[in-house]
Amino acid sequence: MNRVSKATKIDWWQPIIGLSEYDLTHEVLKSGFLNDGKVTEQLEKAVADLIGTKYAVAVTSGTAALYLALKAFDIGPGDEVIVPDTTFIATANAVVMTGATARLVDIEKDTLNIDPQKIQSAINKKTKAIIPVHVSGRLADMKAIMKIAQEHKLVVIEDAAEAFGSKKDNRSAGTYGQIGCFSFSPNKTITTGQGGMIVTDDPDLHGKLRQLKDQGRPYRGTGGDDLHPAIGYNFKLTNLQAAVGIGQMQDIEGRLKKLRSFYDTYKHELNGLSGIKLFPFNTAAGETPQWVDSFVHDRDALTKHFDANNIGYRRFWHPLHRQDPYRLPDSDFPIASHSSEHALWLPSSLLLTEDDIKGVCKEIKSVLS
Repeated sequence: MNRVSKATKIDWWQPIIGLSEYDLTHEVLKSGFLNDGKVTEQLEKAVADLIGTKYAVAVTSGTAALYLALKAFDIGPGDEVIVPDTTFIATANAVVMTGATARLVDIEKDTLNIDPQKIQSAINKKTKAIIPVHVSGRLADMKAIMKIAQEHKLVVIEDAAEAFGSKKDNRSAGTYGQIGCFSFSPNKTITTGQGGMIVTDDPDLHGKLRQLKDQGRPYRGTGGDDLHPAIGYNFKLTNLQAAVGIGQMQDIEGRLKKLRSFYDTYKHELNGLSGIKLFPFNTAAGETPQWVDSFVHDRDALTKHFDANNIGYRRFWHPLHRQDPYRLPDSDFPIASHSSEHALWLPSSLLLTEDDIKGVCKEIKSVLS
């Protein structure tokens, strides 16, 4: 397929904001109650219903979700939490926020997800939890991870920031461990501007999370003569933000279907092309890419061509061990070190069409063939 004009930008990602979001936020403004309230509760219920959990707790960000999940298990100074070396830095930062230490482990070459075998070798007496990350929406090997966690009596908190609505074996990301955490930042399947959600089936954890996110109050208070039986913080998601999220959720199945179809088109169009490999998604079973990710042998050549042709993309994160706060030698993380230099997110914006994706594939073929 040919693009109408190379002056037309092919975005890597753009959030979709529709009329429903305007109408719903207008209703909140008219109500005069802008803080965390009934609209936030409506979003929590919608998310719990989609993911298939008993409880959902809305918070200010995905990072806050991870932090509060760790605090719910009293993880703090002297403890270690296992984190994959390939993830957005927020995963490790949330651990450090508690006073605990993020113990980095290498990843699987074919999935970019945490390697269960490396988890085994990283466990010691200080280890309290594992945070598997579902990179780009591709579920980590949760069967193996949960087995390891049960053997060593470790907590599992899923970083499902990029896996909202993604499934494996008819089970949603975020429902394997004791707690699942999602992000609603602007580059996610749905957005509330900034925001996050914690899901769980455990009523005790649910109660504790409610207290932690709202100054230690188990129930919404007046701000005056409230009882605060525990230490808590202010990580509330406002009705205004939640209204945007509810508008976004109205076509969630359509969004997920479109993301899966983009992957299937890339896979079909690039089949057999040397120089690029798509990381796998089982879209037929409901696994959904937040963004389509690839391993490109000559990434610089492709991104240079994309730049010249007004095509958006995003290079993968630097592995955490190369970031100054977590600096460790490359030799400890050979897979993450190599993969990070070749991994690339391809255009996956929900505003794109199938013809746009085919046009991108044509440009890829012109460089790599």
